[in-house]
Amino acid sequence: MNDWIHIAIWAAVIGAVFGYLWCQGQVQRLATYVAETREELKKCAWPSWDELKGSTALIIIMVALLGAFVVAIDAVLFKTSFNPFALAGVLAAGYFGWVIIQSKRQ
Repeated sequence: MNDWIHIAIWAAVIGAVFGYLWCQGQVQRLATYVAETREELKKCAWPSWDELKGSTALIIIMVALLGAFVVAIDAVLFKTSFNPFALAGVLAAGYFGWVIIQSKRQ
């Protein structure tokens, strides 16, 4: 019996809030917003099933490549962070690679 009292109280509270919003015109504004949103979505160009599958495959491949790159960089930095000579070698290689790239741009 106690559960029915809780349900009745919540129903009354929800009904009172809905009635207040109805009097304020908020329910009509929400209905207008939903109708306008549906009209705008009808104007969108949706991809075909084949385009969607191709885009999804491309995203999965790119996420895997990015993940592999992050793992590789993390492994290099982890191995070199405890060895100052290895860290110096990695930094020197990066600097000389940057110098080579900059020289080829000119």
